[in-house]
Order: sequence, then structure tokens, then C-alpha cells
Amino acid sequence: MASPATPKGAGLVRYVIILGALTALGPLANDAYMPGLPQIAEDLNTSASAAQLSLTACLLGLGIGQLIAGPVSDALGRRRPLIAGLALFAVTALLCAFASDIWTLVGLRALQGLGGATGIVIASAVVRDRHTGPAAARFFAMLMLITGIAPILAPVLGGQLMLVTSWKGIFIALAIIGALMLFGVAGALPETHPAERRVSGGLKATGPIFRRLLGDRVFVGYNLACGFAFAAMFAYISGSTFVLQSIHGMSPQGYSVVFGVNALGLVIAAQVSGRIVHRTGPRALLAAGLLVSAVGGLALLAVVLADAGPAPLLVALFLVVSSVGLVLPNSFALALQDHGDVAGSAAALLGLSQHLIGAAVVPLVGLAGEDSAVPMGIVIAVLGIGGLLSFSLTTGPRAAGAETGARAPAAAEVREPV
Repeated sequence: MASPATPKGAGLVRYVIILGALTALGPLANDAYMPGLPQIAEDLNTSASAAQLSLTACLLGLGIGQLIAGPVSDALGRRRPLIAGLALFAVTALLCAFASDIWTLVGLRALQGLGGATGIVIASAVVRDRHTGPAAARFFAMLMLITGIAPILAPVLGGQLMLVTSWKGIFIALAIIGALMLFGVAGALPETHPAERRVSGGLKATGPIFRRLLGDRVFVGYNLACGFAFAAMFAYISGSTFVLQSIHGMSPQGYSVVFGVNALGLVIAAQVSGRIVHRTGPRALLAAGLLVSAVGGLALLAVVLADAGPAPLLVALFLVVSSVGLVLPNSFALALQDHGDVAGSAAALLGLSQHLIGAAVVPLVGLAGEDSAVPMGIVIAVLGIGGLLSFSLTTGPRAAGAETGARAPAAAEVREPV
């Protein structure tokens, strides 16, 4: 069956905005309320570490929720699980504003993460429902224009809201945003996964589908390449604030400028990728991004070992972060290429890998405390090399089809209609 038609004109703009907003739900839910964490600890009479558990709970919800939402959307279609997830996101965000103790807030944040996860994974599945090959890579690059800016704007939005309201107001704002997205999806995003393409068995089919995906060497290669590159950015986010401020004496304002410049590099790389992918093909751009990531990681390690100062350090970090703009859209497009029937499950595994690898490497960055950048350099260099090695798993006859968008048959496909 042919893919559903892509909207044109104003409809296309609305389509991209809706999908971009859905993928930005995670950063929005995590980062917008962070300026209010000290006030949360004070108002709920708890410790700072306990207040930070509300962030951990949301991250866990985002990871687990993708594993649920992806397979469910493959079985039931995209709209119903997405609408239910957005409703859960909006309701729990509103309830967070009225939480009377920290453990209630932690529980609600976990549920909010589950709701937000549906937007992240189903947005990727919707792109795959409608596009393959270079066209899919171009759309993922367009979405990164929104998702790349979201982590920067979310804390700023939260900080500005804290000038006129409390942390409770931030959660009310998140509830309003969730409700607006719910109405936008309900009114403007049609079903893209028709009944004849859905898989039977619901969650019971999850195990066989995941086994099929994890048994596909090419999918695993693209998945790991994406996960390693994203984890390198996680390591940068968690370690750079200490490295640049504690070791090199940069002010918080200076650090925010660096953070913004690096994020801008990521967005620009993604947009360049979207503009030229029809000429180069997604594999070539993915290979270039992984090479830049590895070079940046090795350069970073050399800089910190030689204690060469902040200027070369900033250049290396810029390369590492900007490369993600090439890696993510193209790895997503290529990983989903041969799995359109279970795009939700495939997108869920891609998202889960990012969170799992990222969560695993973050503690390693600070092993030497706040006075050494060497652990961050080692971690990011290893991740860069790991991304290149993972890419080697994707070589073979299917690579040529991936460049043109042609679909190679997948082994043991689950294509039973509901």
C-alpha cells in the first residue's frame, strides 16, 4: 500500500510543527521546571536530592513509555495512543502543580514521562509511515530544528515564568501546552498507519517484534551509531558545566553562550543535512557525522590530556555536538527504512538506546571529580569510535537501497492484519 500523502503548503507547515512539538515534549517536560527545583525542595519540605528524583522519574517514564507506545501504535494505529498519551501528559502536569509532597510529585512525574514518550516515539513512526530514504532523513532534519532548540529555550521559559509565578505555574503551563498539542493532534493529524498495515497481537507481539529488530544486524548498527552519538552529547551536557566553569573559570553566562553556540551548530548541521540529503544520500551524511564525532572526541581527549586550554577544547566540543545534527536524522531514517510495518516499535528501540547509553555514561564523566576533564574526554572519544565501529555493521547489499529509498525485504516480517 502506498504511503499516506504528505500535506502541502500551510498543511505541511502545520504537520512539521505538530511533529516537532511532539518530539520536543521530553526536553520541555525535563528542562522547563529545573529553575524551580530549589523552590520545590523548600515548599515540599524535602532535600535537593529528593527533589531531583522528580527529574529521574520523568526520564524513566520517557524511556519505559516508548517501549509501550511504540508497539501499541503498531497494533492500534498512531492517533488513539497519541491522543491518550497527550491527555495523560496534560492531566499529570496539572496534578503536579497541586502535589502536596515530594513522593506524590515523583509518581506524577513518572506518569507524565509515560505520556510524553508517546509523542516522541509516534512522531518518528508517523514520519516513517509517510517517507522513506532521503525524504525521511530530510523530515527528521526539519524536526531537529525544533527539538534542537527546545533544550535551550525550555530552561529560559521556566526561568521567565519563575519571575511571575512559582514552580506550580510552570506545571500549569506544561498542562496548557499538552492540552493545546492534544487538540492540535486531534484536529490536524490524520491516521498514518491504516488497519491493513497494523500487526496483530497487541503487546503480546512485542517480544517477537523486538527480537526481529534486534536480530537485524543493519538495524542494530544504525541504532548503536545513533545511541553512541547521542550519548556523547549527554556526556558533554553533564560534564561540560564543571569542566568549563570549575576548571577553566568560565562564568555561568559565558557557559550559557557556549551551550547556545553548540546547540546552534547542531541545528545548522541538521538543516544542511536536510537540504543536501537528496543529492548525497543519508548513508554518506551519517558516515560524515560519525567521522566528525570520532575526530572531535579524539581531539577532545588529546586536548584534555595535554591541558591545552579552553580554545581547542571548545572547538572539539563544537565538533562533537554539531555532528549529532548529521547523525540523528539520517540514522533514524536508515534504521526505520526496512521496518515500516513496525515503525513504532523500531522508533521505541532507537529512543530507548539513546536513553540507556546516555544514562550509563553520565556517571563515568565525573569519576575524577570536578577538577579533571580526562574522564569526559575518554568517554566521548570512546563513544565516537564506537559510533564508527557500529556503522561498519550496516555495510552490505541493503546499503544501496537505503541511498535511494528502495525497500529491501526484511526477514521474518510480522505483517498480519488486525
